[in-house]
Amino acid sequence: MKRFFVFLAMLGIIFSFGQNISHAQGKILVAYFSRVGNEYGLGNITKGNTAIVAEIIAQKTGGELFEIKPVKNYPVDYDECTKIASREKATKARPALSTSVENFAQYDTIFIGYPIWYGDCPMAVYTFLESYDFSGKKIVPFCTHGGSGLSSTDQQITLTCPNSKILQGFEIRGVTAQKIPRRLKQESVIG
Repeated sequence: MKRFFVFLAMLGIIFSFGQNISHAQGKILVAYFSRVGNEYGLGNITKGNTAIVAEIIAQKTGGELFEIKPVKNYPVDYDECTKIASREKATKARPALSTSVENFAQYDTIFIGYPIWYGDCPMAVYTFLESYDFSGKKIVPFCTHGGSGLSSTDQQITLTCPNSKILQGFEIRGVTAQKIPRRLKQESVIG
C-alpha cells in the first residue's frame, strides 16, 4: 500500500509539473537519452526508464519529443555498457549523435532527461548540450536513477549552459518508471 501512495505521489509531481509548464508561453522540447537492455535491478527492459518519463512529460506539456541517440548504440548488456560509460566519463568523451533537432531556436523551454551513470549524465547528453545555443532558454533537468537522485547533474548543466535559466529538476527511480505504464492501466487512467 505504501508503494502505491509513493507511486501516486510521483505521478502527481510529474502531472502537476507538466501542467504548470504547459501554461508557459513558447514551444517546449522534451529531449531525452535512454537505453534498453539488461538494467541493474530490473533485468531486461524493452523501453528505457527515461523514455517512459519523457513520453509522459511530452504528453502533459504538449512538448515535442526528441530522443538523443548516439551514432554507436550502447551495449544491451549492463556490465558492458557500464565499462563504456566509465571510460567515456574518465576521458570526458563526447560521442557523436545520429539525431539533431530541426530549428532548435524555436524552443523556449527544454526538458532534458537522462539516466544517472556514475553520478553524472551520460556523455552523449553533454554532446547534445554543447551542440546547441541554449542562451535565454529555460532548461528543466530530469533523471532516472537507482538511488542517487539528480546527483548534482543540474549544477553540471548550469556550468555547461551558463546563459540559460535552469529550473528545478526532478528525479524518479528507474524501477518506478518501469511501473508507470502498468499502474496507469491498472488504475484505468489509460486503456
